[in-house]
Amino acid sequence: MAMMKKKGDRLVFAYYVTGHGFGHATRVVEVVRHLIVAGHDVHVVTAAPDFVFTSEIQSPRLFIRKVLLDCGAVQADALTVDPLASLEMYSKTAVLPRASILATEVEWLKSIEADLVVSDVVPVVCQAAANAGISSVCVSNFSWDFIYAEYVMAAGYDHRSIVWQIAQDYSHCKFLIRLPGYCPMPAFRDVIDVPLVVRRLHKSRAEVRKELGIADGVKLVIFNFGGQANRQIKIIKAKEIIAPFFVH
Repeated sequence: MAMMKKKGDRLVFAYYVTGHGFGHATRVVEVVRHLIVAGHDVHVVTAAPDFVFTSEIQSPRLFIRKVLLDCGAVQADALTVDPLASLEMYSKTAVLPRASILATEVEWLKSIEADLVVSDVVPVVCQAAANAGISSVCVSNFSWDFIYAEYVMAAGYDHRSIVWQIAQDYSHCKFLIRLPGYCPMPAFRDVIDVPLVVRRLHKSRAEVRKELGIADGVKLVIFNFGGQANRQIKIIKAKEIIAPFFVH
């Protein structure tokens, strides 16, 4: 395995972000921001727009490489998933070109002299890191083998090999940094639990309520999925919130 530098030295991180929505990218921003503040270089590999990162981080230590290696789920709207289309899209994105992806990523990881690969939560890069002799870790509250297993149950078993391949890719990861609201993730051998990771607030509670036209004493829940049109935002006012929860 690649030798890590001495404590205090600059490290080079390759941080891969799933192409599913903006939620992964926005939580990655906060981790990347802290890594850069600590003096390290971070190469973010993502299909998300540059502004998601550059609006929060202005630093020559941030490098953005636009690549889609993990398409996530195909959705008609915030709550409607097409299981078969999702499996077919993943096959086109990461299964059929797998050999080419692995060769490209190994060459690139070596070219930037990466010390560590971090994935949220792109499967194939864990295998690429292993092929390059570089350690990898994943950061997430779910894994695609668990999500796609449900899709296989709904769409038929023709794509079940995808689930096994993803789990095998994840198994190369050194450990999982597990976020709250997690689902079962048996592909990972070692797990470290951490608190919720979110972006910094830019508006006060009062400012947000004023913009939404909601009185200060009204309790509410906002359901929204990143990347959807504003008409998809649903604001539910209630006298009492019984059980707040996260919906992926």
